[in-house]
Amino acid sequence: MSLRAKFKTLFTAGQGVALGLPDLDATDDPLTLFGDWYRAAEESGILLPETMTLASATPDGRPSARAVLLKKWDQEGFVFYTNFGSRKARELDDNPWAALLFNWGILERQVRIEGPVARISEEESLGYFKTRARGSRIGAWASAQSEPLDDRATLEDKVRETQERFAGQDVPLPPFWGGYRVKPETIEFWQGRLNRLHDRIQYRRDGSTWQTRRLYP
Repeated sequence: MSLRAKFKTLFTAGQGVALGLPDLDATDDPLTLFGDWYRAAEESGILLPETMTLASATPDGRPSARAVLLKKWDQEGFVFYTNFGSRKARELDDNPWAALLFNWGILERQVRIEGPVARISEEESLGYFKTRARGSRIGAWASAQSEPLDDRATLEDKVRETQERFAGQDVPLPPFWGGYRVKPETIEFWQGRLNRLHDRIQYRRDGSTWQTRRLYP
């Protein structure tokens, strides 16, 4: 992190801790606030500010969580990509609800998101897949994500086989790979404050509008 980025980070964190979150109402758009916080995280010099924890659960309620990368967000929701055979994909297909957590610790900020999840279109997945580096596209074909692997050499053999298979041609979108979109029903903004008297503002979707309330820390 550069010296300028460090000063920016300290300034942003200081503002948040000192000023906290304003009183908001249902006319405010939580996605606008998310955009402001996301840009602040980007500008602060945090490594991979797009990292978010994705929590899923089996139909009988056994949870699991892992870090994934946010690739797109808008009024429709938050998009990430994975192998459809992975554990997270299987759980999301069987129990299509998810929770996301952005934790920008150095800024003392968190955003929690909960809502239904669904696969995005193949066309949208293809559009993103084409932007990935060739090595990452090869890797998507070579990895049977979440399945048992005998040793690293087996994976490297599969990578070489895939490279040979698509030598001299574009790497197509695997039929078993694509994106999911979490449509937020609740969004909570957490701002660290002094003496652990943190600010928490929660938005809950109510049709085409949002209801908001402040929560105890």
